[in-house]
Amino acid sequence: MRPLAGAEDNTEDNLRSIFTQDYPDFEVLLSVHTTDDPAAAVARRVMAEFPQVRSRLVVAGISPMPNAKVWSLRALMLEARHENLLMSDSDVRLDADCLRLVIAELSQPGVGLVTCPYRAVGGPKLWSRVEALGLNTDFLAGMLTQRMLNGMDFAIGPTIATRKAELEAIGGLVHLQKFLAEDFVMGNLMFERGRTVILSRSVVEHHIGNDDFLKNWRHRLRWARSTRRSRPWGYVGELFTKPVALALICCAAAPRLWPVLPLTMAFRAAVAWNTATQILSDPLIATYWWLVPVEDISTFATWVLGFFGKTILWRGRELVLARDGSFEMTAPAPD
Repeated sequence: MRPLAGAEDNTEDNLRSIFTQDYPDFEVLLSVHTTDDPAAAVARRVMAEFPQVRSRLVVAGISPMPNAKVWSLRALMLEARHENLLMSDSDVRLDADCLRLVIAELSQPGVGLVTCPYRAVGGPKLWSRVEALGLNTDFLAGMLTQRMLNGMDFAIGPTIATRKAELEAIGGLVHLQKFLAEDFVMGNLMFERGRTVILSRSVVEHHIGNDDFLKNWRHRLRWARSTRRSRPWGYVGELFTKPVALALICCAAAPRLWPVLPLTMAFRAAVAWNTATQILSDPLIATYWWLVPVEDISTFATWVLGFFGKTILWRGRELVLARDGSFEMTAPAPD
């Protein structure tokens, strides 16, 4: 099930990766909000290219609720013939063995959900590459640390596999639509029910776009404010995953502690290199490794700002976040 909205540079290639899955029997369900969405033409073109794959394009209509992605998934789920579901974002590209791997993992006893780690692919603009570096050197490392300490009690949204019955047991997509971080909540509710959440062996490609500084910053701030409400104590604990910023603060407060900075940066470089190359096979860090400190400082600044404010801008809408991570629309965003 893949909701579509607009046609970015990579939409067609990303979509084509679904149709080339090495799996004996599956269907592809795609959605757009309106018939004149540019993604509809892309979808029809790719569907015609693979007539041997059962596929449908569904017009979901304009979402009456802020989380338009879940609105689209609700429309697709009504059309799904199979019990097993793979939900994948439009900016994600899958390897040919992804479906086979995640369904095998989902078939294990007690498993209710499989969530795929991702390798971020940035665009040519500087801030897009900086964000991709941060995701590939910091985000996954933090997620693996969380799994080591508390187990996988959450999910990440680009690609998730579960079953219809598992979704219904946690209130269904109707319940999840009121949350900004519906992926996190989905995994958390599964975990609370005693179902196992697995971090998949299948790494997907997440094409994060090519935003300028302002749009990139708004995206990061939206993510930070959402995370603060989804897991407040975990958000506070993220302070200890930002060693470069902490070392700079220590050196500014007590200059005699300057040896802490190069030592910290050496450890940070080792973690970044191993995460990006050994786990994600990310080619970006070999060329842009020198941008990692820039990303660390930028992430720290966004983390601090995430403690303040409760409004976010998302897809042209101004939203207000509640304490439980749910949200509501207030007014259209200014042009």
